Amino acid sequence: MKRFLILQLRPETDAADGEFAAILDKCALDVDRVHRVRLDQQDLPKGLNVTDYAGVIVGGGPGCVSDAAEDKSQTEARMEAQIMDLMPQITESDHPFMGCCYGLAILAAHLGGDVSKAQYGEDVGPISIETVPASDDDPLTKGLPDQFEVFVGHKEAVQSLPRGCVHLLSSAPCPFQMIRYGQNVYATQFHPEAEALDFERRIRIYRNHGYFPPDQAEALIEICHRAGVTVPREILRRFVARYG
Repeated sequence: MKRFLILQLRPETDAADGEFAAILDKCALDVDRVHRVRLDQQDLPKGLNVTDYAGVIVGGGPGCVSDAAEDKSQTEARMEAQIMDLMPQITESDHPFMGCCYGLAILAAHLGGDVSKAQYGEDVGPISIETVPASDDDPLTKGLPDQFEVFVGHKEAVQSLPRGCVHLLSSAPCPFQMIRYGQNVYATQFHPEAEALDFERRIRIYRNHGYFPPDQAEALIEICHRAGVTVPREILRRFVARYG
């Protein structure tokens, strides 16, 4: 049985470990079913072939693909370059892929889409998103509630649907909440792996990273715990069930 490749772009160990645990939990995966690579600490294996894996899952991170090269740290630039080098394999073979938040920006940028901070950035916390007609025919979104809550927090966003993509989920503040390229390459702007406790931890870790005024951290944590975020995990569960 093939493993899933999990690529992480968070240099903060607490955040990376928490994200990894959340992905395993929501996907109902044991550690022996995955190959985890923290790109801040290690390079991708030379000669890596994505078809050796059941699918690829890319987590979030504090970086932005739209930032100028001179504004990126060496670590951020190296991580981004490695995953961008891997993307042609994924899209050309239509290999199962799930990008979460930063993973959406990476996919869209690779496809030549417009990713920037011009508009559609979202504050940290829960929002309501909704299905669009194409979601009725997609195996990862078919039958989901017409509206449900998710956790978001991002400075950049996809400004227009990249060529060749299908629009699946939307929201008023940020239209492109989930897209699909080909038949098997997916990405979400929201964090499908995250529940309230996951976001509480990230709020504490990233409170000084410019996502929100630091003195609002405790209020944001309270808002997250009051939210009813339960549906997004089903998307990850379906991804692994379909391709695993």
